[in-house]
Amino acid sequence: MIRFLFRLLSMVALSVSVIMAVLDAARSVAASALVMTPLAASWASVSPETLARAREAVATSLGPLAWDIVVANILALPGFVVFAALAMLFHAIGRRPEPAPDRLAV
Repeated sequence: MIRFLFRLLSMVALSVSVIMAVLDAARSVAASALVMTPLAASWASVSPETLARAREAVATSLGPLAWDIVVANILALPGFVVFAALAMLFHAIGRRPEPAPDRLAV
């Protein structure tokens, strides 16, 4: 059941990554230049109040330096890169283990 959940999360993250990559590709074609939207800009355009709440939650639980050093650097990356990395991580966690080799077989 847990493996299924991680595989489902992997598929959702990969879907979001592809959608964000297509949006960036369309913007790049329209601008005739490479456009990669940071995750923070995408998040702020969709739901600015949750971005502010996340910042407050991280600042209160881990300290303001955690937001400035770690989370701000992750949010500065293109959104499709972040979600593709999450998809790979969830896929690696949810993959089925390989069967053990049968050492007694001839």
